[in-house]
Amino acid sequence: MAWHGPDGRRLYYEDTGRGDVVVLMPGWAGSIIELSQLRAALSPGFRVIAVDLPGSGRSEPQPRSYEAGYYHDDARALLGLLDALGISVAHLAGFSDGGEVAVLMAELRPGLALSLFTWGAAGKIEATPDELTSIESVVDQPTDGLAPLAAYLATAYGPDIARIMTRSWAQAMRDLVAAGGDISRSSAHLITCPALIVAGTYDPHCPPDLTRELAALIPRGRFLEAPGAGHEVHLSHAAWLAGQLTRWLADH
Repeated sequence: MAWHGPDGRRLYYEDTGRGDVVVLMPGWAGSIIELSQLRAALSPGFRVIAVDLPGSGRSEPQPRSYEAGYYHDDARALLGLLDALGISVAHLAGFSDGGEVAVLMAELRPGLALSLFTWGAAGKIEATPDELTSIESVVDQPTDGLAPLAAYLATAYGPDIARIMTRSWAQAMRDLVAAGGDISRSSAHLITCPALIVAGTYDPHCPPDLTRELAALIPRGRFLEAPGAGHEVHLSHAAWLAGQLTRWLADH
C-alpha cells in the first residue's frame, strides 16, 4: 500500500506484479478492494497499479465536494501519480467513473495509453432529475433499488460523510447534464490506442446503445456487450470480465 500527493489530497494505490503496467480504477465511491479478482488475474503477467479515485475508497479528500469538472481533475491527478512513479506508458482500465477517467487520460496524453478497457462508462451523463434526487437523498430516504448503495455508503464512509458526497455529486451531475452531459465524447477522436468499451446488457446507467456510441467515436474503438450483466460487471460476471481483460491485454 502506498500514498501519493499532499496531505488532504492523497491518492491511495497499490502496486503489485511485474511486466507492462496496467492502471486499474474502480467507480465513484468504490474501492480497489472490489477489483481483487481482476487484480489477481492480472498480477502474474502485469504490473498492476490499482488506485482509489480522489474522494473514494481510501483516497482523499473525505468528504469530497464534487464539481462538474471533477472527471478532468481526476484524470490529471492520476496522470500526476504515473509521472511520480516514472511511468511513461500503460494500459488503462476502469469501471464507471474509473472508466470515464481512463478515457480522459487517453485523450489528455495519447502517447501514454497502450490500450484502453472500460466497463460501465459511456463518455456522457444522461440522468433524469428524479434519478439525481434519488441519489441526493439516498442516505436517509433510499428507494428500494438504491437500498444496497445506501447501506454501503453508510458503512464505508459513515452517514455524515456519505450525505456530503451524494449531495455534491448529484449537483455536479445536474451541472453536467445542463451543459449537455459530455464528459469525453467531444475529444474521443484524440485517442490513438486500441480501445474496448464494455457494457452490460441491462446496465441502467450506461446501456449498450449509449456505450456503443462512445466506442464508435474512438478511432480504434470496439464495443463489447456483457451478456445478462448490469452495471457492476466485475461483481456479477467476474470470471467473464477477467477473461476478456486478460485476453485484451495479451493482444495489445
